[in-house]
Amino acid sequence: MNPSQVWSRIQGRYQRTITKLLFKRSLEIHNTVPYISFTFDDFPRSALYRGGEILIRLGLRATYYASLGLMGTEAPSGTIFVPGDIKELLAEGHELGCHTFAHCHSWETSPRVFEDSIIKNKLALDELVPGTAFSSFAYPISGPRPGTKRRVGRYFRCCRGGGQTFIAGATDLNLLKAYFLEKSRDNPEFVKEVIDRNRRARGWLIFATHDISETPAPYGCTPSFFEDIVKYSLDSGARILPVAKALDAICDDL
Repeated sequence: MNPSQVWSRIQGRYQRTITKLLFKRSLEIHNTVPYISFTFDDFPRSALYRGGEILIRLGLRATYYASLGLMGTEAPSGTIFVPGDIKELLAEGHELGCHTFAHCHSWETSPRVFEDSIIKNKLALDELVPGTAFSSFAYPISGPRPGTKRRVGRYFRCCRGGGQTFIAGATDLNLLKAYFLEKSRDNPEFVKEVIDRNRRARGWLIFATHDISETPAPYGCTPSFFEDIVKYSLDSGARILPVAKALDAICDDL
């Protein structure tokens, strides 16, 4: 490992540590049953028309984190949603979450600019679908700066990051842990082990990914892999709900 790689790892560890420690909104989770949520970042159209079709067929719903400034554009994960997709998503009972308007980098963007992009996304949604509001948030690209975490927590019931694990016991509503499926898309058995651990701990496992395609981007996975994981999640006995509804149920479970 060369010196620049060493420094990069030290810097990354420092960033994750201070973000984890500061500006927490604590919640103790003591579920009587396990919970699982499926989430899609950036909201590529395939996430709704391939991933959503799988979920709807199995009687399930997901959370889609949208940056309205990306609407209708081409991204590494494919074509991003168009206005009609948002209305269809809401009509089908999915949750729409916030991902900033401009898909801001959560560490490199200043907290003030990041907050402005959240406000712009909220206003754009109200213009597109009047009376609709975001309940939950996902940090784009990376974990947030501490100052960003503090500001974002004022606007949403919960904010999701990464971490590649499930939630049990003490958690931080300003930085919920999640498991990105694409990181294990060549090893479904490993994902199933995480589902099993979540079942035994009666925790909350939040899955995240981007596109669902036969030829997925590095940030997505195939329909067959996704359906396999969804069905295994159902078989685990977990309650499978969008993020905001899962949080409601977990709070009722306390």
